[in-house]
Amino acid sequence: MFDSREKIALFIDGANLYAASKGLGFDVDYRKLLSAFQKRAYVVRAYYYTALIDDAEFSSMRPLVDWLDYNGYTVITKAAKEFTDSLGRRKIKGNMDLELTIDALEQSQVADHLIIFSGDGDFTRLVEALQRRGRKVSVVSTLATQPPMAADELRRQADHFIELATLRSEIDRHADARHAAPAHDITKDSKPAFVRSRS
Repeated sequence: MFDSREKIALFIDGANLYAASKGLGFDVDYRKLLSAFQKRAYVVRAYYYTALIDDAEFSSMRPLVDWLDYNGYTVITKAAKEFTDSLGRRKIKGNMDLELTIDALEQSQVADHLIIFSGDGDFTRLVEALQRRGRKVSVVSTLATQPPMAADELRRQADHFIELATLRSEIDRHADARHAAPAHDITKDSKPAFVRSRS
């Protein structure tokens, strides 16, 4: 699936990847994630997208955002909007789809293979547009949670679907503490299994 000569770009929907990894019972180590893909091909750019709710959350996110910014990631943030719905429930709106889409289309001019870390079905049209430009697109998400985090239409449209659980041994923050890991963990020696969804 990866050619060591190709240029790749990573697009990480922060909230989506966080929810998927939590659903699988592990925390992502972003240093390991970047290294894992640098071993596969030449990483042109790695983007991380997150919406920040308020000062309190911004403070709790600041160490991660700063670390990513200084360690090889291009971090894109924006303020999330808080509102109350018709039933009086507090809701947060912080969609980063547009930012990710624009960056992916721009990077398709230099990258051969674009990897989107999100299971959001809204990205299906983006994948189609990138493929029309002759680019290969992989989607990283999971079908192993209940409910699955990867939208069926996105998984089918992508050239490759990478099950997040198969990357766990490479990107788990606590990968060295195997004995404390949940039962559905992948052993350290297992190689990532990539699932191809398109012929």
